[in-house]
Amino acid sequence: MASKGSPKLCPTSSMPNSSSKCKPPPPPPPPPTTTTTTTTSSRTKAHHDRPVEENLEVKIRKIAFSDVVVKRKNRAYWVRKWRLWDLTISIGVMVHVHVMCFLYAYSTFSLSRFLVGLCIVIITGLFGISVSYHRNLAHRAFNLPKWLEYLFAYCGILSFQGHPILWVSMHRLHHQFTDEDRDPHSPTEGFWFSHMNWIFDIKYILQKRGGVNNVRDLEKQFFYRFLQKTNYIHPFLPAIPLLWWGGFPMLVWGLYVRTALAFHLTFLVNSACHIWGYQAWNTGDLSKNNWLVALLTFGEGWHNNHHAFEFSARHGHEWWQFDPGWYVIKLLELVGLATHVKVPSETQKQRMVALNKKART
Repeated sequence: MASKGSPKLCPTSSMPNSSSKCKPPPPPPPPPTTTTTTTTSSRTKAHHDRPVEENLEVKIRKIAFSDVVVKRKNRAYWVRKWRLWDLTISIGVMVHVHVMCFLYAYSTFSLSRFLVGLCIVIITGLFGISVSYHRNLAHRAFNLPKWLEYLFAYCGILSFQGHPILWVSMHRLHHQFTDEDRDPHSPTEGFWFSHMNWIFDIKYILQKRGGVNNVRDLEKQFFYRFLQKTNYIHPFLPAIPLLWWGGFPMLVWGLYVRTALAFHLTFLVNSACHIWGYQAWNTGDLSKNNWLVALLTFGEGWHNNHHAFEFSARHGHEWWQFDPGWYVIKLLELVGLATHVKVPSETQKQRMVALNKKART
């Protein structure tokens, strides 16, 4: 006989007169499930100084008004270890430039200062980035005499977008791994990542690059090695004549406002032209033709055309596709300064059309 304090024992199922009150308790309910997908990051510790076996939430969503799917791992931007390069670029340049524009652009505006800033944007953006860094150095779409090649490249370094070796290396990597994991600035990691946040984490970008050296042609030349070593000096040199000519108000528009404008125009090619627009060619990536970006970036917005024929000096294939970068190159060719200018032939275009039709079937 069980004592008063002992637990009550239920009869076994073989006993016919067992009480219903002694039925065994139901099994515990299964643990609740969630729709959150988790993955284990193998590079988390190396990249963010956190434990390797950490579950990272993966968010899958689409960028607004597009079919671009973002698969982004939540990375701790605010608690990770920031490095000197990241702090220099993000705080020393990006934040400083935008704060100065916010504080002083309105109060110092005048038509003459605006036109000065616009002229410098054309010099650094059209001749420096579009014609030199992109079409001449990155893709070798045409040849220039060395004195003119170096002059245009120097215009590019004045844009605060880095020296030619770094810029060209990142761009060639982008074309080699377009919209894949090793693409330095794909919108598959989010709009803002592709637009500008990618430059705030240099170690992450260098991990994507790996040990590949894709700019040996530039590293062989003393001029580009010199710009690499003195990169932080050259972009600030225009401040001297600007201050002498028009004082602080001219500096605001000739340095800060035009730099912020040039930043975002270039960034739009990396972000918007892989999100919004149309594809004239089936390139197997997210590149788009975007007429508005093309209008603002000297023809760089015909980005799907460019990815279809990346060797081409001409991005606007149709007569109505505004492409000032091509107009400059064509003029240089007419006067004998640009040689070996590459454009897609009709045969190459027809071959691409055939591939497009085959892909649709």
